[in-house]
Amino acid sequence: MKAILKFDLNDRDDRMAHLRAVKSMDMACALFEISCNLRKNVERRLENDPDVLRDEFDGIDEVFMDINRILMEHGLDIDELII
Repeated sequence: MKAILKFDLNDRDDRMAHLRAVKSMDMACALFEISCNLRKNVERRLENDPDVLRDEFDGIDEVFMDINRILMEHGLDIDELII
């Protein structure tokens, strides 16, 4: 079974759909890493530095910094895929 996707790369909407299709594996890998590894990595990092006083906002910052790092490592620019 074969499937052929055709995109008119001169059309803005088709160009975006093409980019999303091409980046689908990168997105799947990034989502896997976020869903399976992010929590334990952040917890481990915060536990290794127990003398630093933190509040819940510090934890939120750590999570979002890691999400952005993961997206960058997989070459994903959300603005490029959405806007």
